[in-house]
Amino acid sequence: MEVEAIARPDLDGLLRSRRMADGIRIERLAVRSGKRAEVVDVTDRVQRVVSQSGVKTGVCHVFVPHTTAGVFINENADPAVMQDFLQSLDRLVPWEQGYQHAEGNAAAHVKATLIGTSQTVPVHDGRLALGRWQGIYFAEFDGPRDRQLTVTVLP
Repeated sequence: MEVEAIARPDLDGLLRSRRMADGIRIERLAVRSGKRAEVVDVTDRVQRVVSQSGVKTGVCHVFVPHTTAGVFINENADPAVMQDFLQSLDRLVPWEQGYQHAEGNAAAHVKATLIGTSQTVPVHDGRLALGRWQGIYFAEFDGPRDRQLTVTVLP
């Protein structure tokens, strides 16, 4: 079976210009994971991009350009929630399950698909309009790795 290459936009060229003429700000954040499966709170870093954008009312879109990592919003008050989150995903999608994927990381692909690669958060008064106990989390499922998170703020 032959796979046809899909044309991709020049994201690197787009991201170099960080602040667009129409008020859009795009920034790529580096995220380093230290374990195979790990959750990293990126809320403060995403808020920093929003603050630097100058946007008072709009939306913030967070995107993970990887097939074995994701991004989600959940509780940021009790760190045990993230441990429960990872343990639950491990029960749902165990690492060793007789998968067919040649690289041996099929579980990471499945988990990333379940979690998703993007989140959109309203911006109000220059702040992420998250709920009182909510945070934005980067989820690594095939680490440790150096990853990236693309944050786009739109007025």
